[in-house]
Amino acid sequence: MSARIIDGKAFAADLRERVASHVPAFRERTGRSPGLAVVLVGEDPASAVYVRNKGKMTRAAGMESIEHRLDAKVEQDELNALVDRLNADPTVDGILVQLPLPPHLDADEVILRIDPDKDVDGFHPVNAGRLASGLPAMVPCTPLGCLMLLEDELGDLSGKDAVVIGRSNIVGKPMAALLTAKSCTVTVAHSRTRNLPHYLKHADIVVAAVGRPQFVHGEWLKPGATVIDVGINRTEDGLVGDVDFDSAASMAGAITPVPGGVGPMTIAVLLRNTLVAAHRREGVPLDESAI
Repeated sequence: MSARIIDGKAFAADLRERVASHVPAFRERTGRSPGLAVVLVGEDPASAVYVRNKGKMTRAAGMESIEHRLDAKVEQDELNALVDRLNADPTVDGILVQLPLPPHLDADEVILRIDPDKDVDGFHPVNAGRLASGLPAMVPCTPLGCLMLLEDELGDLSGKDAVVIGRSNIVGKPMAALLTAKSCTVTVAHSRTRNLPHYLKHADIVVAAVGRPQFVHGEWLKPGATVIDVGINRTEDGLVGDVDFDSAASMAGAITPVPGGVGPMTIAVLLRNTLVAAHRREGVPLDESAI
């Protein structure tokens, strides 16, 4: 068996086009474009590249890109005050504070300060609670992107056995909530799970987000499983995922590569979330299922 490669790059490009197609009508109704504000603290090279790409793709979708770059030594009060101003700015629909922050800053305090309706990262506890309760929420970008890839590959997910490896607030927990809402039977595993292969042998869907390079081996998988690899690990051999790709590809039915799988989906879903937030805030109807 040789797994089908799930092309996240192509799917993300299509999603960005769908998002962009809704912007003109929003602009006509409201007199403005959806606005995304990104805050970058310090000069972390990876974060700087990521923020630059976000700005480029935001503008390409016809949205307003607002960037705030703060010195790495900025005090908590100054960062909090900027978030307060963005919360109050009616032209800003989404606020994203690029993580990680320098160690002297409290990221949790910043996340709690963001207006939940502008929390396009989906990290605020209010959005986490809404998601867990099945209420409309801003959903974290990476797990929502994973869900989109899964539904594009498999169609209806109802009744499927899914294992999510990882329990972070950013990926693992929201991923489990999304799959539960789609009527999957979900097991949340992690690096300390005993006998992980036992659970994976029964899984139709595996989402690996444990942060360990090539942690999941192909022989652990159920033949024909769909594998979504969220991991991005820098090694001497280059970027690798949390799944040993070669062995998994010989067992799975479909698998995301690293890079080119889940990674491109994150910014595309961020744009989607900004569009959704703008429509909700302005009371403009939008068929969210279409994007």
